[in-house]
Amino acid sequence: MPLVDQHCHEVVLDPLDPESFASLLTEARHRGRAQLDTQVGLAVRRWCAPVLGLEAHAEPAAYLARRAELGPREASRLLLRACGVGELLVDTGLSWPGLCSLGELGALAGAHARVVTRIEHVVEQLAEIGCRADELGSAIGQALAERASRSVAFKTVAAYRVGLDLPDTAPTATEVRRAAGRWFRDCERTGRVRLDDPTLVAHAVWCCVPLGLPLQVHTGFGDSELTLHRSDPSRLTPLLRALPAGPPVVLLHCYPYHRQAAYLASVFPQVALDVSLAVSHVGPRASVVLAETLELAPFGSVLYASDGFGLAELHHLGAVLFRDALGRLLDGWLVDDVLSLSDARRFAEMIAAGNARRIYRLATP
Repeated sequence: MPLVDQHCHEVVLDPLDPESFASLLTEARHRGRAQLDTQVGLAVRRWCAPVLGLEAHAEPAAYLARRAELGPREASRLLLRACGVGELLVDTGLSWPGLCSLGELGALAGAHARVVTRIEHVVEQLAEIGCRADELGSAIGQALAERASRSVAFKTVAAYRVGLDLPDTAPTATEVRRAAGRWFRDCERTGRVRLDDPTLVAHAVWCCVPLGLPLQVHTGFGDSELTLHRSDPSRLTPLLRALPAGPPVVLLHCYPYHRQAAYLASVFPQVALDVSLAVSHVGPRASVVLAETLELAPFGSVLYASDGFGLAELHHLGAVLFRDALGRLLDGWLVDDVLSLSDARRFAEMIAAGNARRIYRLATP
């Protein structure tokens, strides 16, 4: 079943010590090999080990030794090629020492790699190059319009920065100018350029709307900088009501709010969603999460994504566990005579690739 990975990141091609490898398996800030004693760690040993030439359930030390023997580039190539992904939509807004380039990721995976522009990163770049506070509002619109010409989508991490209570109207020019002044003073005081002003985040989101590209929104589960309840996608309801004819809004990750996200997709036709990050982290419970998502979400609104970052193992686990979860779910429905075999095949293709190709206007292979 060919896949379109509609949300992922680059992988690290530098050698990794055991602690760094383990830390990339988790959303936690602390490092430690204990992260291998998780559902993700178990899945790596079960599903990734055979791809690298080991027996399933290889011990952690044996797995890490084999990965080091192959080298990070060859290990990544083997794992990424085994995903069976034809398109990678890549959020390039994260950093880590040794991350590959977009072109390298596509070559390793044997796939087309396309850019998703993180809007907060664009605003931060404007501040870093010396944009003035009274120019920032218009500069954001211009910069995003320029990025639209070479991106397949925009993405916001408002959930991390200000929460998802985004306004149902765009901020005024005066509000944006005042917010820019406040934010620039805060950046100077803290010595850190990080977009966390609610007015400026809202302005950047609203600047995306007329550009017509899908807008990806991080929701639900994330790292420790996230305040979880502020990432509930139902908080987007006022904004979604204000954008009935706007571009697609794609809710990422969603867990543990996947049922709220499914509800939004059922009542707002512009909403789509994935359960990307959850699949690898819940392991054998992935089919339950997917089943709960499909209680309400229309089959045409659910997408595949791995959210793989740093480790090619996370890309591979996303693909393997997703296929397994969707297969188990549809097989059960077939046994219960809920749908026909032709329906099962059609829905599987839609969720695996077809919906993403339609939403992101990707050519059919």
